[in-house]
Amino acid sequence: MDAARLPGTDGPDQVVAHVDMDCFYAACERRREPALEGEPLVVGMGYEAEETHGAVATASYEAREYGVESAMPISQALEALPRKVDAARDPDADVEAAGFYRPVDMEFYESVAEEVREIIHDEADVVREVSIDEAYLDVTDHVGWDAVKSWAADLKTRIESEVGVVASVGVAPTMSAAKVASDREKPDGLVVVRPGTVRSFFEDLPVEDVHGVGPVTARELGAMGVETAGDLAAADPEELERRFGERGREIRRFARGDDERQVTPRGNPKSLSRESAFTDATDDADTIRRRVRTLAEAVADRASRKDARYQTIGIKVVVPPYDINTRARSLPGPVDDPELVESVALDLLGEFEGVAVRKAGVRVSNLDFSAGEQASLDGFDGVAAAGQETDADHPADAGQPSLDAFSGGGESSGDETADAGNRGPEGQTTLWEYV
Repeated sequence: MDAARLPGTDGPDQVVAHVDMDCFYAACERRREPALEGEPLVVGMGYEAEETHGAVATASYEAREYGVESAMPISQALEALPRKVDAARDPDADVEAAGFYRPVDMEFYESVAEEVREIIHDEADVVREVSIDEAYLDVTDHVGWDAVKSWAADLKTRIESEVGVVASVGVAPTMSAAKVASDREKPDGLVVVRPGTVRSFFEDLPVEDVHGVGPVTARELGAMGVETAGDLAAADPEELERRFGERGREIRRFARGDDERQVTPRGNPKSLSRESAFTDATDDADTIRRRVRTLAEAVADRASRKDARYQTIGIKVVVPPYDINTRARSLPGPVDDPELVESVALDLLGEFEGVAVRKAGVRVSNLDFSAGEQASLDGFDGVAAAGQETDADHPADAGQPSLDAFSGGGESSGDETADAGNRGPEGQTTLWEYV
């Protein structure tokens, strides 16, 4: 069956967008070091300087042209793409055929993903965060099919202009089709699959592109003569069930455009925040305080609309180039108090008086969604000082090696789970749930 209308529903077609950041770790490193733009770049995990152990977490598209792939051992990646610094020292090496390596810096990547998350939550009321660089959005009540391509283009433009990283977006009436659509024209892709065209969209795609079909299943299907999604859609469902159990019928349904899943958030958020960048870094105290007041109001309003009380109030201050500093203060108990959010945020901001600020943010965390009695704030000043959280700075580039440092990179290695889709190392840490 084609997904012109979702099975079991009487309303209009669901409009699902899948947002997937392109080579996210590499994009974050390039945001921090613009000189890396256009260069072969490998981001690796488990790496130590001058060592060759570890594995590729992300490889830029330029690095992939040399055969570097996700989950590849760093030693193997170095054979395909030597370090630029090593090539420069070797008179027999080709410096042009070498690349840059960086270690994974999750704190920095999470801070960038937080900025993306703020945008996607502005654009959709229902969001399912899948990983640090991937999310589903249900925009059925936000935009119709006639305007959805323009909306998706604006979303991509906003992410790139405000955050400095690139997203690919797929839009379809089903989650599985939206996921595949976001992968079709990477990098910087935008594909819209309209209702009534899902099955034809899948028809000629490799079977491994079907949601829930990983490398192992694809090989087994190939042995059955099932090479494309169209082959899978036409396959005998009973034979598929005998071979793969109920999952065999499920992947056949996905290949036919039949996907009844709804975009559902993964539980309540752990915190709520708002951030805003200045056009140019400024040290004007009044300008910064006005911005923080606006952010505090927005965060408190968002918490109230979600019926969330908060026990911790914090700020984020980014100073040039991208040094991230956070401060937070804990309260005696969970509250819903917009004036207090503003007061605490401004008090914490006082430490940065006279400092040029590139971006500011306000966050409430330790959220409580139960309908309990609000904590008394009598004697707040004394308790707050005792309960204040660690005021350690978190510079984004702390310990960051220079251009001769090493890492590794990579993305999709394939996944057999229907919910996770085909994700690799970069799709394993869910950040958008943390913020």
